[in-house]
Amino acid sequence: MKNKKDILLLLQFFYPEYISSATLPFDTASKLVKEGFTVDVLCGYPHEYTNDDRVPRKETVNGIHIKRVKYWHLDKKKALGRIVNFLSLTVSMAFRLFSMRKYKTIVVYSNPPVLPLVAAMASKLFKCKLVFVAYDLYPEVALRTNSLSEGGMITKLMKFVNKSVYQRANAVVALSSEMKDFIVQNRKIDADKVHVISNWYEDAYQPEQKKADNRFASLVNDRLVVGYFGNMGVAQDMEPVKEAIKHYKDDPEVCFLLSGHGSKHADIEKMIADENIESAYLYGFLQGQDYLDALSISDCAIVSLEKGLTGLSVPSKTYGYMMQGIPVVAIMDESDIVNDVKQGAGYHIPENSSDKLIELIGKLKKNPTDCKEKGIKCREIYCEKYTPQICLERYVTLLNKLK
Repeated sequence: MKNKKDILLLLQFFYPEYISSATLPFDTASKLVKEGFTVDVLCGYPHEYTNDDRVPRKETVNGIHIKRVKYWHLDKKKALGRIVNFLSLTVSMAFRLFSMRKYKTIVVYSNPPVLPLVAAMASKLFKCKLVFVAYDLYPEVALRTNSLSEGGMITKLMKFVNKSVYQRANAVVALSSEMKDFIVQNRKIDADKVHVISNWYEDAYQPEQKKADNRFASLVNDRLVVGYFGNMGVAQDMEPVKEAIKHYKDDPEVCFLLSGHGSKHADIEKMIADENIESAYLYGFLQGQDYLDALSISDCAIVSLEKGLTGLSVPSKTYGYMMQGIPVVAIMDESDIVNDVKQGAGYHIPENSSDKLIELIGKLKKNPTDCKEKGIKCREIYCEKYTPQICLERYVTLLNKLK
């Protein structure tokens, strides 16, 4: 087909949704348009992660032509609901398969995990190039969190999708070096096709905002503030956080400020209510200035992964913490994030130990200046590695090479 457009992004979440799996691709598409690419998006119609009452099925934003498809939206807290949702979206996208002949390159994202099969089919039928962005690696994430069984039908389907996608992919984007290592070792793809491009966070640094002119200041007063902001789903190990909250619930010098979404949010809410804990404040998904206020008033902030998930998922909340210069408390196995922490950007809790987290908080309570020193290093590393300008330029370079 003559006069093909440059790029189609194929994914579930996109503008105006506010979760990172929507905002990061929007940043990517906007950057590519600025660099002269023609970019269209085919995404799911927003159901929950938006403040807009009505979103048009088609619109153009920042030069990006967006089409949104309707799909079933059952209760995602239940396994059957999640499966029906992502299969429904994939079928809706498959009905648009023939329209994908108009593009030179399709960039497809890993969520939901069956959707990339549609992009692989389009690549095979229409000879367009295929870029797969691996935010999470399935079925391994689901297997290691006991969300799926090894011999189940959905697991077999995901493995079939992987075989098709990696066989067709011209390039794969991994979010970290340990994710690249896992892909190279466990998927049939050459290492030179796997490109490490980390996630990022827009620079909205507020150096003078801490504990002044802040909506949370009256809650936290002069206590050590331990933050947690973002997803609290099956991939995040929240047990050490819960144990630390319970341990310090009567300590007048420590408090916890948490916000986010996910299946474990309700568990923490119930624990706080059942134990009448007044030193932990739990919110839903914070956005805009509310989120920046929460960051800037925190002395340190936690990222976590369940054991065995290193290389399969990378918590994007980390880069917001680093942007604001908040030392990262990494509850996870060895990884790029832990390497940054060991360079002075925060603290590592090995073996996902609740006791080690409790011990660390006790030390920081006695020596709060350590947080400030590590926060300075954290901000330096962000400016060196995780700004939008740095990370998005890598997408531009990659897609220019595929032209």
